[in-house]
Amino acid sequence: MPNIALLQVPSRGSPRQMKENVMHSRSTRTWLAVAAVSISSASLAQQPAAPAAAPAAPAAASISQSLGVVVFPSKNQTAAQQSSDEGYCYGWAKTQSGIDPMSIKPAAAAPAATPDPNTAGQGDRARGAVRGAALGTAVGAIAGDTGKGAAIGAVTGVAAGGSSRRQAKQAAATQQQQAQAQADQQAQASIDQQKAAYNKTFATCMEGKGYSAR
Repeated sequence: MPNIALLQVPSRGSPRQMKENVMHSRSTRTWLAVAAVSISSASLAQQPAAPAAAPAAPAAASISQSLGVVVFPSKNQTAAQQSSDEGYCYGWAKTQSGIDPMSIKPAAAAPAATPDPNTAGQGDRARGAVRGAALGTAVGAIAGDTGKGAAIGAVTGVAAGGSSRRQAKQAAATQQQQAQAQADQQAQASIDQQKAAYNKTFATCMEGKGYSAR
């Protein structure tokens, strides 16, 4: 009778060993899961934060807004139509008025004549010395010493002349400041008048196209 080889079935071990193997396998899987979560969290923490969205740019002012003219579409014109009409009226008003609203210059005015503070009062000391010497001579003649009287009078006259020169310089500086302030006011008034004239012409054009403008 032929020999039949018996198949050797590997032993799975005792129940205790099997239980330990199962627990060890579960522990390994738990450790791997924790490690994966930790690595993922670290990767997210290292990623740079997304930049904040830039604020929206403000809308560009219309021609009428830049001029300070309030325009209302009385016939329900669209914004595109109003923009086109404002562009036309801008050029039309510029031609009709002869004024460029973006480059208004004040009307030329003749400068007021004012004394120069640097030269005001020049010669006062010399004139004071002459007058003082003459007066001193007269007084000295009465006292019997014309030479001494003339010298004293000259010194006194120089001092008086110096004081007069300082006063003249201060007065000239004050007049110059007042003249400059007046010139600045006149220049601003000229600019305001030209701007008002242009805006009136622009508004007239817009009203002719069916808008309310003021």
